[in-house]
Amino acid sequence: MMSEHRSWHRPNGLVLRAQVVGPAQPKGSVLLAHGGGQTRYAWGGTAKALAAAGWLAVALDLRGHGDSDWCPDQDYSNEAFAADLVAVAETLPQPCMAVGASLGGMATMLAEGELTPGTFSGVIFVDVTPRLEAEGVAGIVGFMRANMAEGFAELEDAAEAIEAYLPQRRGRRNLEGLKKNLRLGDDGRWRWHWDPAFMSEGRHQDREQAALRLEAALGAIRCPQLLVRGRMSELVSEAGVAAFRAAAPKAAFVDVAGAGHMVAGDRNDAFTDAILAFLEDAVA
Repeated sequence: MMSEHRSWHRPNGLVLRAQVVGPAQPKGSVLLAHGGGQTRYAWGGTAKALAAAGWLAVALDLRGHGDSDWCPDQDYSNEAFAADLVAVAETLPQPCMAVGASLGGMATMLAEGELTPGTFSGVIFVDVTPRLEAEGVAGIVGFMRANMAEGFAELEDAAEAIEAYLPQRRGRRNLEGLKKNLRLGDDGRWRWHWDPAFMSEGRHQDREQAALRLEAALGAIRCPQLLVRGRMSELVSEAGVAAFRAAAPKAAFVDVAGAGHMVAGDRNDAFTDAILAFLEDAVA
């Protein structure tokens, strides 16, 4: 079983980085695109399961996140993330599937439905639809901005902030794992492992226009699709699911009990089982 780091150089000098794990002769590849504010480590258990099942799992740090570079021109638009996914996918063994959570899902939607149709042989959207609940979005944005500038004096402080926002995570504190989502500054304080410019005001405006664009992209996708929702999600409502399925009537749907927006982290077992089943059907 191979496990290595890979990098991709983008035209603006930005370097994307990923952890790649899988057999020497995979049945295909799966590009894993995390949500906003996360890193490739969000896919740890899932990537290992994909590799064990014969897939090359490519857990990418999106631009401005994790070990990928911060964008020199601060372009954190959905289309920029989408273009990155296409550039990486073009270098991977075929068939190439995509799994996108939240931000990564929106980028996948634009990549396959608008930017470069045919990039992926199948797409999985993880708790993301073109129309997200405004209150849930505001909650996530508020959480991400709350300690963005000053950071945390101790890892325990970051853990407490996460547990306050995600009560279902209480009792699952893992400070060593948490280090992968934080960076230690020269001032001795811990800050989230993403570029603060990602949370600029401009990125979170014109939501109606963004939703219309994503709906059009979703409706144009022709490869197999799966929507995985966390049943306790604060972002994807039943109405959001209904609108998604109206735009993509052939898409499969899985509702994961006991999971919120962070489906892979809340119920990794059920989530991984669902996507493995979809991937096998898609290439059968």
